[in-house]
Amino acid sequence: MCRVADLQQAVLERNDTRAERLRTELAARGTIVVNLLSSPGSGKTALLETELRLARERGVAAAALTADLATENDARRLARSGVPVKQVLTDGLCHLEADMLAGHLTGWLPEATRLLFVENVGNLVCPASYDLGESLRVVLASVTEGEDKPLKYPAAFGLAQLVVVTKQDLAQPAGFDREAFLANVRQVNPGVEVVGTSVRDGLNTGVLLERALAVGAGAAAHRPVMARPAGHAHGGPHPHDAPHTHDAPHDGAPGHGGPHPHDGPHAHVGG
Repeated sequence: MCRVADLQQAVLERNDTRAERLRTELAARGTIVVNLLSSPGSGKTALLETELRLARERGVAAAALTADLATENDARRLARSGVPVKQVLTDGLCHLEADMLAGHLTGWLPEATRLLFVENVGNLVCPASYDLGESLRVVLASVTEGEDKPLKYPAAFGLAQLVVVTKQDLAQPAGFDREAFLANVRQVNPGVEVVGTSVRDGLNTGVLLERALAVGAGAAAHRPVMARPAGHAHGGPHPHDAPHTHDAPHDGAPGHGGPHPHDGPHAHVGG
């Protein structure tokens, strides 16, 4: 058992090293990477297609890489936005890794790309453990998935720098309890911004674009309580740490991107 655990740790540490190198390389060329995680059926692709279309309309050089076990359906949908899109088929692997991402970007990603969205495999377990060299990690959940999703997947939600609630137009018929969801998010990731969206109604569309561009312009991304201690790599989310399950006080000093210990998550989950 120890040998298995040691092997897993070595794999993750090797991935972290590659992710940090990729982050440095992309930052040097001015590219912002957004890693999107969610369960299957969350509405992630529909929201991403809208964000890509808005980026193109606003003159932001954007691109998208989408990963699935099979089919190129999502790539065809995203390509309707008019931006460069690449489909990655993982052949059964349930997540992307930094080395895989780097390999697929080589020779494909346009040099002038300012914003790269990575649509990870639909899975809230394995992808949470792998840093892809992203500038911003976003976790999405639809109102139909249940308010306890953050508690069921504490690593995924606990490492998020932004939480997006999709299909907000279905909140009332689905009986979505907004306050319960926010309380559960707060339990695993105090201070993280939570934004409600609806592609159908246009509610808060453009939020991913705006938050990513803000980080690219120097705004500090939220630092979860599960973040690496100072001095570890880039000081971002540390996927190997066990999640905190209480609102523990932590450093919220300016420049660290962390919330004040008495603050709850910034909530924009409207009806």
